[in-house]
Amino acid sequence: MTSNSWQFTRRFVSVSWGSMSDAYQQLIAELSRARRVLVTTHVRPDGDALGTSAALVMALRRKKIEAEVLLLSHLPSKYAFIFSDNQITHHDAEKGWPAGLDLNGFDALLVADTGTWSQLPGLREHVEKWNKPKLVLDHHLTQEDWADAKLVVTEAAAAGEIAAELMDQWNIELDGPIAAALFLAIASDTGWFQFSNTRPYTLRLAARLIEHGVDTDRMYQLLYQNERAERLALQTRALQSLELMLDGRLAVMRVRKGDFDQTGANVPDTENLINMPLQVRTVEVSLLMVEPRDDGPIRISLRSKGQVDVARFAEQFGGGGHARAAGLKLGVPFDEAHDRVVLAMTQEMLTS
Repeated sequence: MTSNSWQFTRRFVSVSWGSMSDAYQQLIAELSRARRVLVTTHVRPDGDALGTSAALVMALRRKKIEAEVLLLSHLPSKYAFIFSDNQITHHDAEKGWPAGLDLNGFDALLVADTGTWSQLPGLREHVEKWNKPKLVLDHHLTQEDWADAKLVVTEAAAAGEIAAELMDQWNIELDGPIAAALFLAIASDTGWFQFSNTRPYTLRLAARLIEHGVDTDRMYQLLYQNERAERLALQTRALQSLELMLDGRLAVMRVRKGDFDQTGANVPDTENLINMPLQVRTVEVSLLMVEPRDDGPIRISLRSKGQVDVARFAEQFGGGGHARAAGLKLGVPFDEAHDRVVLAMTQEMLTS
């Protein structure tokens, strides 16, 4: 298929749940014209990113469309089962563009669980001028207008919910493997259905997936009873750094390079640490400051119980996300990043 056969227009589609299916049909139309699709997701992929990517690959296979996954970070061992169980080919771009990965061999790029370049480091230079459709399926509030077809459903608890609806509208019947991948996606992004983004639809979808054979006991053990001892050691150090401010309303934790060195943990081991301070009754906002081992930018995760829109807050630093869960990166020394973000959040909370 030559690039001349592709006729597509730039469009941004943001739909509310339960609206007309036109937005889904637009994405389906683009994918239906492809013979081979490259699926990718945000850096440091979580369960939603990987579960959704795996489900999309399997769905495309059902339509006789070849698909592979490009990961911009190493595949976390915690989630590797969803790829190995389903023989999903993936390319690792942690240390640069994978040798032998030729974009000209693909007819479309499908990006899941993000719509911003900042969450796709190293990808823009390869695909921005690539003359094939760049498609986005996402549920985050923070977006950039660079895709050729963009489906954003901000009400969705996870990108996996949108993928499930896409399959329904594409007449792709669920099976056990796809159901497991979608369950991983929604269970991860809802904290096993405990977070505020869990809606009646989420639970109905979860029940439907279980009916298709999801082994919830195995899934729970893989997600929540499968940690490395090094992660628990890092968790202990993070909690030891916990500082409560503003009469207990703001919680700040810090993870430094030395913490990684002394525990043997890695950056992926910081996943979900941000949520722990929210157990404190008075805490309204939790901040986690992470100094990576590779001298990269300082990573700041933010969580809110609802009093502060952390996505809007993060946008002033070039970050984004959801109203209750967001993140940002700053390419400055740790202490400077810490002071800038904590001061800004303090001012935000004092005036809100």
